[in-house]
Amino acid sequence: MTALRQREIALVDLLDRLIGSGVVVTGSLTLSIADVDLVRVDLRALISSVNERVPSPWEE
Repeated sequence: MTALRQREIALVDLLDRLIGSGVVVTGSLTLSIADVDLVRVDLRALISSVNERVPSPWEE
């Protein structure tokens, strides 16, 4: 465990690794009053880089 705590990773390297392999972000938010749901928001997002193996969905 101590070896992992002493290891420093630059934020740019971490973002490059996450975006290169892809990240899925999910979440939900519900606003309610007196146990009555008023607003519900669900989020599902895929964050990934675009390259030759994963082409862009917006072809020119």
